[in-house]
Amino acid sequence: MNTDRTLEGDVLTDDVRFSIDDVCRGCRLEIEELEVLVEEGIAEPRGARRAEWRFSLRSVRRVRTAVRLQRDLGVNAAGAALAVELLERIAELERRQR
Repeated sequence: MNTDRTLEGDVLTDDVRFSIDDVCRGCRLEIEELEVLVEEGIAEPRGARRAEWRFSLRSVRRVRTAVRLQRDLGVNAAGAALAVELLERIAELERRQR
């Protein structure tokens, strides 16, 4: 049995932008659920109208974390927003400490 496999992929940087459909599909959200997360400041889309929204990789990561908090722990959107902020601050402090 040959176990050698080559994996291919793209490196994503924060200059990549994702559409509202990309985010909803990737995070298994309805558009209305994503709108609530945007209202709470979890994600910061670029674009004036919802149809034009584009999200950074950072925003997508924040949405994914918030969704896990909501689904796994039953945290509401406001609580998820606070938790995401605190988790980012902790990660930044840990990076500085190294």
